Amino acid sequence: MKTLKKIAAAYNGVSLILRIAIGLVVGVILALVCPGATWLQELGNLFVGALKGIAPVLVFVIVASALAQGSSKLDRRFGTVVWLYMLTTFVAAALSVVTSMLFPQTLLLAEAAEAEVIPQGLGEVMHTLLSNIVSNPISAIMNGNYIGILMWGCLFGVAMKKLGADSTKVFLSNTADAVSTIVRWIINLAPFGIMGLVFTNVVSNGLAIFTQYGKLLLLLVGTMLFMALVINPIIICIYLRCNPYPLVFRCLRESGLTAFFTRSSAANIPVNMAMCEKLGLDKDFYSVSIPLGATINMDGAAITITIMTLAAANTLGMQVSLPAAILLSIMSALGACGASGVAGGSLLLIPMACSLFGISNDIAMQVVGVGFIIGVIQDSVETALNSAGDVEFAATAEYHQWLKQGKSLPEFLGGKKK
Repeated sequence: MKTLKKIAAAYNGVSLILRIAIGLVVGVILALVCPGATWLQELGNLFVGALKGIAPVLVFVIVASALAQGSSKLDRRFGTVVWLYMLTTFVAAALSVVTSMLFPQTLLLAEAAEAEVIPQGLGEVMHTLLSNIVSNPISAIMNGNYIGILMWGCLFGVAMKKLGADSTKVFLSNTADAVSTIVRWIINLAPFGIMGLVFTNVVSNGLAIFTQYGKLLLLLVGTMLFMALVINPIIICIYLRCNPYPLVFRCLRESGLTAFFTRSSAANIPVNMAMCEKLGLDKDFYSVSIPLGATINMDGAAITITIMTLAAANTLGMQVSLPAAILLSIMSALGACGASGVAGGSLLLIPMACSLFGISNDIAMQVVGVGFIIGVIQDSVETALNSAGDVEFAATAEYHQWLKQGKSLPEFLGGKKK
């Protein structure tokens, strides 16, 4: 027992980022040395499954608890963060139009992919979005419907606040703390989960599969990186009037890295909440803004939808006018916000955008098929961009409010030492 305690102490004494990096390297080595050890895949499945399982419960209890305590106020910070989420999603779509016109891509369309859900237009996407808002709360938690979870969590919290029962508020607070503790335990085991995820990807997906669509993948990843390393920092700098890169790199390192491997913004919600706590943000604020960001802050999804749609148009020899490109940006941005409510994520929203140019579903679903081929990398980078942005803009909204109140920014952003 003493030996196990010493091992656990030594493990916990190493920074989580270093442990994740070691797990990544070990996963690659094991995949190359012993690819037949498929049992290692279960480590990744268990990690992602545990995060996805606890995240809906965490969001509901934390949002409800925060609103029930009476100290939570959806003040200007909330309006700022919603504006930033929506603004950057639209800018990402507009940036994709520019990069697609600078580096036009065409596709080698293969056999059409099959899908259970094929959005026919923006109206259907919005219908799905609205339906999810009023879905059964138990069903929303079970199915990971975060739009529904947010709505019911907010109503439940506000109702408990109105009743004013102190004992119930204490119970909610203790429940939220207990679930948060479980989440910290799961995150502490992330190196083993990421080792399993990396092992699975290296064994299952050789690099040769990407050569045919290398240029398209490069355009997608390049646009996402430009958004993450140039556009987002400029927006943060405008609001905080300081060097934004310490915040940007920290978010990419601590949030984007785990999101890259889990490939799920929802599964990364616990990671982002833990990071917000480290950044000194108000729990009442980030307990609402982070789950909301996982739903509507979809820069990467907007980029994927726009670039893949324009590549399809180029393949068919269509000339896309500027007004049509602007309309595509708006549709991609709004559609991306509803991606979490559509089975298959951003790729299955491509037919919706293709319908703008009259491209048939048969052709559009072939484009989706191409997306699935390159999705191992595309989806990972997309999720990393989305998830890191959730924390970046939640922090930006909070720190912007600090500046208005005459407070100093955190020390890592050039603020005064306390």
